[in-house]
Amino acid sequence: MNRDPLWRVLRLALPFWRGMALATLLGVLTIASSVSLMATSAWLISRAAQQPSIAELSVAVVGVRFFGIARGVFRYLERLVSHETTFRLLAHLRVAFYRAIEPLAPARLVSLRSGDLLSRVIDDIESLQNLYLRAVAPPLTALVVALLLTVFLNLFDPLVALVALVFMLAAGIFIPLLAWWGNARAGRERVAVRAELNATLVDYIQGMAETLVYGQTPAQVGKIAALSQGLATQETRIARFDALQVALTVFLTNGAALAVLAAAVPRIDGVYLATVALATIAVFEAFLPLAQAAAHLGANTQASRRLFALADLPPIVTDPVSPAPFPEHPALEIRELSFRYAAGEPPVFEAVALALQPGERVAILGESGAGKSTLVNILLRFWDYETGDILLGGRDLRDYRQADIREVFGVMTQRTHLFNTTIRENIRIARTGATQEAIEVAARQAQIHDFILSLPEGYDTFVGEDGSQLSGGERQRVALARVLLKNTPILILDEATANLDPITERSVLETILQSTVGRSLLIFTHRRVLLDQVDRVYHIHQRRLLP
Repeated sequence: MNRDPLWRVLRLALPFWRGMALATLLGVLTIASSVSLMATSAWLISRAAQQPSIAELSVAVVGVRFFGIARGVFRYLERLVSHETTFRLLAHLRVAFYRAIEPLAPARLVSLRSGDLLSRVIDDIESLQNLYLRAVAPPLTALVVALLLTVFLNLFDPLVALVALVFMLAAGIFIPLLAWWGNARAGRERVAVRAELNATLVDYIQGMAETLVYGQTPAQVGKIAALSQGLATQETRIARFDALQVALTVFLTNGAALAVLAAAVPRIDGVYLATVALATIAVFEAFLPLAQAAAHLGANTQASRRLFALADLPPIVTDPVSPAPFPEHPALEIRELSFRYAAGEPPVFEAVALALQPGERVAILGESGAGKSTLVNILLRFWDYETGDILLGGRDLRDYRQADIREVFGVMTQRTHLFNTTIRENIRIARTGATQEAIEVAARQAQIHDFILSLPEGYDTFVGEDGSQLSGGERQRVALARVLLKNTPILILDEATANLDPITERSVLETILQSTVGRSLLIFTHRRVLLDQVDRVYHIHQRRLLP
């Protein structure tokens, strides 16, 4: 398979070939109408100067009107079809890219800055519209109309046709190559600088409070200004070459008209001289997009390379070829489990052993960095393990599909993400088909139903970005309602109350313990609040799990 990123991007356009073929046809009809309009008008004016019978001019008059209207109609339809097809294709690319990177989360994406990832999903894919709009249909359009004009001029004289063909080849090959050569480096650097600028802006906005507190605003602003200036420099270079290629195209257009006219004067009847000259000028409209496409080729290549560099990464965890059926009795057992993030790194924990029977409540105590969250991520199959065994329902955890495993475990962390939507939708994300009654039952169990009803919009209240409109305790109770709505047989609490004050922490934990009676509960914490109400307590000490 061809690994060139541009060819791979173009292959993704194959499902949309009908729209592109129609855009090409409409482009040919547009340029053909423009050429016909200029040629017919030129002949009409030249012939009218000889004062013939009006009947002899009537067909040309009708032709001018027809081609004038047709050019506008075909141009509108061509733009409509080409942009509609391109925008549908870009939407398809975004969805395909998201599907490609979703299995990589979180293991493969932890090293990426959120701003850089956002730049790939939005800006890099958006830049590919220049590739599809100007590098797919326009070259075919230019080729067809160049052949048609050559055939048309050959009817008058082969030398005239040859002269026009030379200038069209220069406009279709030489100028695009010049534009590509001049903009290749600037296009690549523009993509890189723009990605760095986006990542820096996201980092700065997310950490704006800390920046203000520690007086780092001038330094951050200076860094953003430098990146902005770098981006402006690359944009200026590209703009200069864009202006140059437009000027060269105009020069070739006028040069072609003069050369064709010079070749035609001794060989063609004078009434047709304006016809061949103006037809030649009109056809060069088809070559303008080629230079623009070549000018953006470097940026398109770099954007494609950035996209595939991430999409081609193999996921850390894969589903088995023949997955086991969903576990009916989800007893959990861990045997001699050891884990390290990469070869050569020290182990996060070693020889961990744990048993959790249905309905049991087990707590695991450990300081921050002891490996508690890592163990949770392994249970959820975000990371894979090599040494030891994890049994779920008597079968190895790796025998199940990842989606089935995540239907067994419900997880509540210290920083559960709340989406910038309503409270109802934030709870319903756990079970998309849940009714309002089921949502309210879960909210009552989480002891937040009365608070929600006290809000002006009730369950339709927007929580703000990451739940910024709610307090810490309220966010955690919404997160608890979400987990309870999912109704999984095993509930995992990963420092779920670490960021709460002692009173709110005790209240939330009491709510959890009351609402999960009969379900297995695995609590990861570094505090001893209410641990007297669990069945067993383990400690993580020196990378080992001790009773």
